Amino acid sequence: MKRLNLIFGAAALAAALMAAPTSADAQDRGPYETNKFGDNWFIGAGGGVNIFWNEGYDVKIAPSVDGYFGKWFTPSVGMRAGYQGLNFNSVKDDNTVKYGYMYVHGDFLWNISNAIGGYKEARFWNFTPYLHAGYFRSYGTDGSDYANNEIAAGAGLLHNLRLTDRLDIVIDMKAIVVNGTVHKASGVALLPSVTAGLSVDLGWPGFTRTSDIIGAVEVAAAEQNAILETAIVALEAANAALEAENSSLKKKNNDLNRTVQNMKKAEEPADAPYVEMQPITVYFGIGKSVLDEFELQHLDFYAKNIIDKVNGDPSVEIVVMGSADSNTGTAKRNQYLSEARGKYITDLLSSKYGIDKANVKVKAEVVKAKTQPEMDRAVVISFK
Repeated sequence: MKRLNLIFGAAALAAALMAAPTSADAQDRGPYETNKFGDNWFIGAGGGVNIFWNEGYDVKIAPSVDGYFGKWFTPSVGMRAGYQGLNFNSVKDDNTVKYGYMYVHGDFLWNISNAIGGYKEARFWNFTPYLHAGYFRSYGTDGSDYANNEIAAGAGLLHNLRLTDRLDIVIDMKAIVVNGTVHKASGVALLPSVTAGLSVDLGWPGFTRTSDIIGAVEVAAAEQNAILETAIVALEAANAALEAENSSLKKKNNDLNRTVQNMKKAEEPADAPYVEMQPITVYFGIGKSVLDEFELQHLDFYAKNIIDKVNGDPSVEIVVMGSADSNTGTAKRNQYLSEARGKYITDLLSSKYGIDKANVKVKAEVVKAKTQPEMDRAVVISFK
């Protein structure tokens, strides 16, 4: 038994030394993303030898096989369910009794390589101590009806040697502690075993550090920010170009407006030269208060060329002076003719030429006898 303890101790020491962290492993430490249900499962089987020990008994090697399946929940913690069995030898006084056995157990796994050295998916040697407990059944192989059922427990060491991403060589060193009644004895019995076999990883094998996820998110965010910043720069450049184009269009529009205004000014007629408005005289026949055709044309000429220039200007006052000669007719008749002639012209200016009567002042007079009385039968239109 001392030799067996030395073997287990040496294996544990070697595994701890190989799991010691290096500077390259430091980056693999830290919390990991919880894996999915179908990730990091494994299944395996192996064969080897065992020895059975109980106080007062000798030891003898016997064959043993095992099979198992399990799952890693983190890089360091996992569980598995397994079966171990075949035969063990009970030896006393050179008398060997062979028993058949089966051990169905559940294991709690602790990968010390990942726990101490940090997770490293490509590590060649992973060292995993574990605790186990389960149902142990022994039975006779000599045709007898002997059988015994017990609860057993113990500890073990797994050595996983990496062949590929999914395939490992597994060396399983296990010690089962069980009641000595399993071989018709008393006390506590010990069944150490060593098996070697293969283990296959199922599902997605591996773990992702949360810092890697955060880093990937940060990188994606940085890339997105860079894209957005590039877009913003492009939009700012496009906006500046639009502002420049808008300023250019405004300048062109202002220039065009100035051109149009200049063209309008060029098309406007020049201010008419100042014409001093002279009095207009139209003549009536004797005893008449209306103009004949000749005098109407005379009035029309002056009205269109001079009177129209003052039409609508409230600052201009038109004085219509009607007159008659004193050589013919009575004074009363002559006064009537003077007023009638003035009113006639005023009405004519208003109705025919659109001159506001508010701008017209009508006067009447009887002119004293002259050598040419026909010159006094008139209306004089003057301006103030």
